[in-house]
Amino acid sequence: MFNPQYTLTHKILNNLLRIAEIKSLVAHTPILPKEQAKLRRQALISMVHSSTSIEGNPLARFEVERIIVGDKIDAPGRDIHEIKNYQDALWFIDHFSKGKKKITTSTILEIHRLLTKNTIDKEKCGCFRKDKVYVVKLRGLKTEIVYTGPKANRVPKLVEDLVNWLIKTEKENLCPPIAAGLAHYELASIHPFADGNGRTARALAALVLWSRGYDFKKLFALEDYYNKDRQAYYKAIHTGKTYQARRGRNLTGWLDYFIEGFRVSMEQVERKIIPLSVDFKVRRKLGGPVYLDKTQARILDFLITTGTIDSRDVARMFRVNKRTAQRYLNTLAKTKLIRRQGKGPATFYTLNI
Repeated sequence: MFNPQYTLTHKILNNLLRIAEIKSLVAHTPILPKEQAKLRRQALISMVHSSTSIEGNPLARFEVERIIVGDKIDAPGRDIHEIKNYQDALWFIDHFSKGKKKITTSTILEIHRLLTKNTIDKEKCGCFRKDKVYVVKLRGLKTEIVYTGPKANRVPKLVEDLVNWLIKTEKENLCPPIAAGLAHYELASIHPFADGNGRTARALAALVLWSRGYDFKKLFALEDYYNKDRQAYYKAIHTGKTYQARRGRNLTGWLDYFIEGFRVSMEQVERKIIPLSVDFKVRRKLGGPVYLDKTQARILDFLITTGTIDSRDVARMFRVNKRTAQRYLNTLAKTKLIRRQGKGPATFYTLNI
């Protein structure tokens, strides 16, 4: 059974208190939907760009943004697929977290499948590895093995242990950032897949946070913190050269790094939303804030994540006929938050920001 050892130091506790303070601020700060949508799209682009960049994807942030909004770029197919895949995985995580479902082994496998489709052999996509796995580092002309994962036949049980621990800690109300940080560490240590382990571990951490009420309106990208100093990230997470060595380590150092990164990311959110916090009645006199109902907010959420939407998407989302779906889109278009593109059956909508 996964039973991580760590100490809640004064530094960790102070950072958690600061995170809780910002969480309350974000929850109670009114932001116009158009402005919130813009911040969310920026966070989405940052998450996708930074997490794939850590794994070696060479695409620049502006190229990632173009892919996310549906533009074509001149780049290798694998690099483009990695961006689209991460976007799809985040949409899945967003939808899953709203459903209040329990994370299972199948959930983790599905995240991996979405992250790696069209980039690795199909039989390895969304499936546990069947061979040994190593993390290597290039030193000059030679490669050095810096980490060896557990044997392949142990992987299913180790992931099951992690899932059971997540269920247990949710019942016990373990602080979500701590649960997310430890889940990130353990999945990366198990290295359950032939490829895509880092991306899956970071995506799982996001799922734990979002599922447990720490989504901060999806305005943050913790991956940026890792990407800005990759050596610090690797140093924090590489606590042993084998799984057995890592399993016995006290994880206070890793949690210190993870929680501090979360606090830094939240303070960036705080700096962004404070200038946007204006009384809605005043904004109405200046041009009018837009109030969205739940249906419109969900459509906007989908658009922020995918870049485009049409009446078929809306019909499937709400289980309504196409005429009702089109009415939903026409009503939302009147707010000028979305823009109609194309004609007839080819009509679709994009964000107007």
